[in-house]
Amino acid sequence: MHADIATEAAGEPAHPAPVFAMKGVTKVYVMGEVEVYALRGVDLELHEGEFTVLLGPSGSGKSTLLNILGGLDRPTAGRVTYREGDLSEAGERALTRYRRRHVGFVFQFYNLIPSLTARENVALVTEIAGDPIAPEEALALVGLKYRLDHFPSQMSGGEQQRVAIARAIAKRPDVLLCDEPTGALDISTGIAVLGALERVNSELGTTTAVITHNAAISGMADRVISLADGQITSDVRNATKQPAATIEW
Repeated sequence: MHADIATEAAGEPAHPAPVFAMKGVTKVYVMGEVEVYALRGVDLELHEGEFTVLLGPSGSGKSTLLNILGGLDRPTAGRVTYREGDLSEAGERALTRYRRRHVGFVFQFYNLIPSLTARENVALVTEIAGDPIAPEEALALVGLKYRLDHFPSQMSGGEQQRVAIARAIAKRPDVLLCDEPTGALDISTGIAVLGALERVNSELGTTTAVITHNAAISGMADRVISLADGQITSDVRNATKQPAATIEW
């Protein structure tokens, strides 16, 4: 309390409580008699509305970190909290509820149902969400309002990925976690996908974390966290953000 008063008196507002907090998080995978350390004592906080890029080479621990934040995996040691809830101690039912209510996932591969239109693929999520965005609105937000009734086979890779983003955001998630969302795309379509993520973050205020090995994407983030060998090697906040449309890969 006294520290908060001193900070405000100095003209520096107290930082809001983090959406996520990791403390001493270690993840070990046991493969026969071999132990593989994916994360080694990671401390991390992510805050409301931030657009964070998690940068690092293959095997650096990025995906493991994202999976733990999303409740898809558990740490071997350490503590992970989402707001005031302890994800590291939550049971399977609680984690399922957490993923359904609070988290949107976007992966490198789109995982759309081929026999359903863009609108119908997004509607799969809105039918089970408490306060969804209409499929038409979600698709318009990612620039696909004219592709509502097209099937995946009638769309480019970038358009399919934007449908996947629309599906992820249609349930109004507090958090959007993206694992190499441009990894299977060429430069121009990748930039279109990044632009969609940028717009979602700006207009919905969704806390967004994007995994990539492409350092060029870092410029559009509020914050860039680099990983190597399961550890955070740097955590840098950008003074200004570069629009996705101006990124040069």
